[in-house]
This record gives sequence, C-alpha cells and structure tokens, in this order.
Amino acid sequence: MTHSLPSRPPNPILSGLAGRCPRCGEGHLFHGFLTVAPKCDACGLDFSFIDSGDGPAFFVMTFSGFVVVAAALIVEVLYQPPFWVHAALWLPLILLTTLVPIRPLKGLMIALQYRHNAAEQQFRSDQSS
Repeated sequence: MTHSLPSRPPNPILSGLAGRCPRCGEGHLFHGFLTVAPKCDACGLDFSFIDSGDGPAFFVMTFSGFVVVAAALIVEVLYQPPFWVHAALWLPLILLTTLVPIRPLKGLMIALQYRHNAAEQQFRSDQSS
C-alpha cells in the first residue's frame, strides 16, 4: 500500500533514530536488527541505494571504547579488584554501549545519506586532453 508523500520531508535525525523511512518517516527501515528492508512498507521507496558502510560501527566502537576503558582504569586505580570483577563489570557495559546505539546510529546515517543525496564517488577517465 502506497500513500501520498508528506508535503514536508520528515526530520532526518528523528526518522533515522526511530528506524523509519527517510522519505516518508512512516515505513520501517529495518527488517531484523541491522538488516535494511528492501523497500519502505509505507511509501515504497527502494532502499537499494543504502550503504552506511562501517560508519556506525566506527562511531559506536569509539564511544564504547572510551567509556569502558576510562571506567575500567578508574576502577582499577581506585579499588584494584580481581580480574573476575572486571569481567563482571565491563562485559555487560560493552554489550550495552555497543548494541543499544548501533541500530539508531545506522538509521541516522542512512537518513542523512538520503537527505543529502550522498552516493559513492564515481571516478571517470577524462581522456579528452
């Protein structure tokens, strides 16, 4: 079922973070946890243009690494707990700081890619000279 597009495009930040279609803001962007759907179930936009690459993973790993390493160093310096305490504390924090933000961040990057018509650079050979 397709419907008319909104007169004003949705906010790419809000639609991306919510995992919604970047064109209509209503259809689902994902089919599964991180798998992008083939097309929007509301407006029919073909999602084959999508290529967020490693961007979301890079930002999530950078943030998570900073938070977990800083927290682990602070706890080690202040309390010097045994290694099993470190494992019990930091493994759940790693899961939390990586799995929670990855999907919204991927949706955000896809929505911004759509909004700004970003595409892979195409090189051409200019042999006219």
